Amino acid sequence: MRVQISIDKLTNAVVQKRQIASDQSRCANSAPHSILAEELVNIAGCSIVTESCSVNKESRDCELVCTEDECTIRIGVILPNSDSYIVNLDAAISEIQNATNDIQNQTILPDYVYFEIIGYDDKCVQADATVHAVNAYIDDCVHVIFGPVCDYCLAGVGRLARFLASYGIPVFTPGGFVYDFTKNKTTCDDEFYMVVNSGLVDHRSFGLLLYQLFARYNLSKSALLYEKSDRNEVGGQNTCQLLQMSVLEELLNINEFKYHDGDMQLLKYSYDEYVKSVIGVDYGITTICASHTNTRKFLLEAEKLNLMSNGEYIFFTIDLYNDAKIPSQPWYDPDDTDENNARAKKAYGSVFMITPYVEAFYAAKNETLSDLRGSILLEGIYDGLMLYAHALSDILSERNESSLVKGIEIINNVLGTNIQGKRENVSVNCNGQRIGRYALTQMNEEQTAFQIVAEYYTGETLQFLTDVRWPGGTDPKDTPTCGYDNSKCPSEVNVLLIVISVALALALVIFSVYLYRHYKLEADLAAMSWKVNWDEIIWLPNRKTRSSLYSTGSLTKRGSLITMQSEADGFSLAGDRQVYTDVAYYKGTRAAIKKLKDVKIEINRSQLLHLKVMKDLSHDHLVKFFGVSLEIPHCCILTEYCPKGSLQDILENDQVKLDTVFRMSLIFDIVKGMHYLHNSDIKSHGSLKSSNCVVDSRFVLKITDFGLHFLREYTAEDYNDTTSHSYWQRQLWTAPEFLRMTNPPRNGSQKGDVYSFAIIVHEIITREGPFYLGDDRIMSSKEIVDAVRSGSDAFSQPLRPVIIENTCDDEVASLMRRCWAEDSADRPDFTALKNTVRKLNKEYDNGSILDNLLSRMEQYANNLETLVDERTADYLDQKRKCEELLYQLLPKSVALQLITGKSVIAEIFDNVTIYFSDIVGFTSLSAQSTPLQVVDLLNDLYTCFDSVIGGYDVYKVETIGDAYMVVSGLPERNANMHAAEIARMSLALLNQVKTFKIRHRPEEPLKLRIGMHTGPCVAGVVGLKMPRYCLFGDTVNTASRMESNGLPLKIHVSGDTKAVLDTFQTFDLECRGEIDIKGKGKMTTYWLKGESKRFENNSSTTIVMRKDVVQNPIYKKDITIPNNISSDNQEKLDESGVPLLSVTSNEYHH
Repeated sequence: MRVQISIDKLTNAVVQKRQIASDQSRCANSAPHSILAEELVNIAGCSIVTESCSVNKESRDCELVCTEDECTIRIGVILPNSDSYIVNLDAAISEIQNATNDIQNQTILPDYVYFEIIGYDDKCVQADATVHAVNAYIDDCVHVIFGPVCDYCLAGVGRLARFLASYGIPVFTPGGFVYDFTKNKTTCDDEFYMVVNSGLVDHRSFGLLLYQLFARYNLSKSALLYEKSDRNEVGGQNTCQLLQMSVLEELLNINEFKYHDGDMQLLKYSYDEYVKSVIGVDYGITTICASHTNTRKFLLEAEKLNLMSNGEYIFFTIDLYNDAKIPSQPWYDPDDTDENNARAKKAYGSVFMITPYVEAFYAAKNETLSDLRGSILLEGIYDGLMLYAHALSDILSERNESSLVKGIEIINNVLGTNIQGKRENVSVNCNGQRIGRYALTQMNEEQTAFQIVAEYYTGETLQFLTDVRWPGGTDPKDTPTCGYDNSKCPSEVNVLLIVISVALALALVIFSVYLYRHYKLEADLAAMSWKVNWDEIIWLPNRKTRSSLYSTGSLTKRGSLITMQSEADGFSLAGDRQVYTDVAYYKGTRAAIKKLKDVKIEINRSQLLHLKVMKDLSHDHLVKFFGVSLEIPHCCILTEYCPKGSLQDILENDQVKLDTVFRMSLIFDIVKGMHYLHNSDIKSHGSLKSSNCVVDSRFVLKITDFGLHFLREYTAEDYNDTTSHSYWQRQLWTAPEFLRMTNPPRNGSQKGDVYSFAIIVHEIITREGPFYLGDDRIMSSKEIVDAVRSGSDAFSQPLRPVIIENTCDDEVASLMRRCWAEDSADRPDFTALKNTVRKLNKEYDNGSILDNLLSRMEQYANNLETLVDERTADYLDQKRKCEELLYQLLPKSVALQLITGKSVIAEIFDNVTIYFSDIVGFTSLSAQSTPLQVVDLLNDLYTCFDSVIGGYDVYKVETIGDAYMVVSGLPERNANMHAAEIARMSLALLNQVKTFKIRHRPEEPLKLRIGMHTGPCVAGVVGLKMPRYCLFGDTVNTASRMESNGLPLKIHVSGDTKAVLDTFQTFDLECRGEIDIKGKGKMTTYWLKGESKRFENNSSTTIVMRKDVVQNPIYKKDITIPNNISSDNQEKLDESGVPLLSVTSNEYHH
């Protein structure tokens, strides 16, 4: 058996090209084909669907053909040529040589089988590996590939192998770690069908082992740590990250599995913080894939934070190839201190290691440690070649004559096979994956070494060899119970201390709040915010104001609910009785003034508290209390002024029409106000009557004259004159229990207020005044009061107002009867009344009837406001369009003068440049076209021109037929830039014309003739009805002559213009010579050919004006490019919308 090796360490490709029997060009002539295989039903017990693989393809002469006396096998080895990788090019070739020797010694293959080895350095780069695979097939016609080991490299080569050679090229690799390479193969069209994992390690097996372990102990969460850039020596970048992804792929099959992943490289300088905030709090299980050195550092940090002390934390470390210097004692580092080694040993007591397991490997006694470390991975090369040799031997033994050895046959003979490898039996499953053996290890009881507690074979069940000694003596938990610092399990002493501390803190808070409220109350009492200085009151010219519903000439109707007619001089709500109220301004607000007797009033502490409560009261249906003035002789009470008068005034005014909805709204306002008052510190009213219910300007009913009973005894009115009619009139709303008292309390009671409320409701319903007994029963106020006090009348029933049939709903009648019940205990409170009246007044639950009316009016006002805004926007838009149209007809500066009403005076310009152009042959073209086609042509052309000239400091004067006139230098002067602007614009227009397509005659080119001249002129507005901005002077005529004497597709320039252009030193001008110009005689003229370099460097004025356009825009023009101008020919614009011209490239660009 012969072995030939071809490799060069200095290059990443094949240096020594092997000359095989057939010419190399013969190998390169045929392209790669897809896999061809015979149709199989069962391959060594593996069911593979092969129907799609039965298409025959012609094979190449250099493919593997074994005759009776010769069989040369070319092996391509694609691995990194670097000692930093365990499985590198040199080490792999050495293993292959050892394997070929053993194949010869064991006579696995006949003597006439030769091996040639060709090496390729893929640098662990996917692109390099893929290129080498193609070269290995095309240039060197290899028959089998060993490697790559890096996952991304193997993915590219593995997919490609199906299409190399006529029947594919087998790929044997100790890699293929990631999840994708271990998927079930069901057909030979699977992307990695030609890949055989001959190594002992794959990521999915680690995941399946952990899945079974987690499921056994009901673990549903774990922290997953990895080093993204470590373990490169195994499979290149991201080895550990890809491993944890494969592990997670299996763990996610656990119901509601939770995890936290972290890159240890990013946590390198904050291991302690990560352990405290993540693992220490939430995760009792941690899975680590990292180098032995960094794993040891992390575990030392965890031990430092006492994670190993209570047995609540367990760490699973994944060791791909026994990375530790002493595999059985991974905690020991001969280069570290004894103290750290002791700490590490303690930490590893909570560690379970998962590692590939080879019995012969652990039993090896005669090999050095350096030989042992990593050899598990490297020996996959040896075992892979042995698998290939046995498969080839089976194929050759079944043949009697020379024939092609197909790559697919090699794969089919490897699947499901079992052979003797370097150290142990090698079994390959139906996925082309070596059945690995994995060990779960932990420190033994003597804590001297790690021992195996469970083992797992790929695809089988985890087998426990001995009882697992879990830290803490109990089964593992995925969430720590107490935490590394016992923060979750406080001791009984701590609990008592916490309770006492919380109680003391709570007591301190309560005491602090009490002190604060007490201090604030005393401060408020001392501040006497209720006290009014007389000087702050501003009296109106007419201090006496009568209450009225509307002022003279005001609106007299509100919908269908209220109908009022105002007298010519106004009227009061009281009809013939005028009700006058003192009104003044207090702090900018109108206030009602109630005068007190001019006596000195002493205020005690309880009264100060009452005044503070009154000042703090605030409700929509209670009159606001402003304060009290105690300055003699100006003692008075100030309250909110309600200009619409009292409820009694409204009810007695026949001109006010109230419907049911309005009445229920008024009743509900009273209920809401009284409900708030009863739940406040005031507690009760004591004098509720219709005259104490007032209406503000928004038609909201408010209750007044509550509280301040100690001040009301100082009012000027005599409330105790029993001979007056008003005295007995006031008693009509008083509850019978108070009428029977000699000295009833001034503040009354809440049940007494309910009785008064019933009398007011009867007033609102009947509008016949308080205590209406019917037309046939007339009693004076005194008689009524006496009858109510006695509790019975002539019919032995308590006297109450009469409820006339059909004047109100039964619910309202029942409500009144319950409220004026003789026994106060039978009367409802205002909380119950609020619920009852709300049901009766569902439609207007949120406020008074006027609130609903005002909300509708407000909505209408908002609609009007929106309409006004829309009309204003339309007006501004039309104004903008008119101004924009005017700016298109006249220069902006001239248009602004006309808009502002100024007269436009003709102006002399010393030096401008005028441009004229027309279309050569336009007359004949027009004759051969319809009028509509001519219009379309001119519109397309001038729209194109307009889009171009917008980028230059020029002004379009007019277009007449096919003539186009432009000027620069007016109405805004631009020094000598006018000639340059016109010249550049002309070049741009000429460029556009060359690519312009006529719609109805696209094959006919458009020939533009251009002329330009520089000189003085006069410009001004001509006409009033249709004003035009016109130019006058010989310069205009000369420019026109330049155009008419020009040639198609050329720019004719006068000598004056040429003189100005020469100052820029950028324009290319060609002398035409002397020509006879009508009206001018002989003139020397020139052709403008182009501009020699970009003009931006010299066109300072234009650039400044462009910036001015961007900073101070008036309106953006809507320019439409004609459809017949292709997108390639449309100019490119700068940020201000200006086309940029390059003469050299003959197109626009930035």
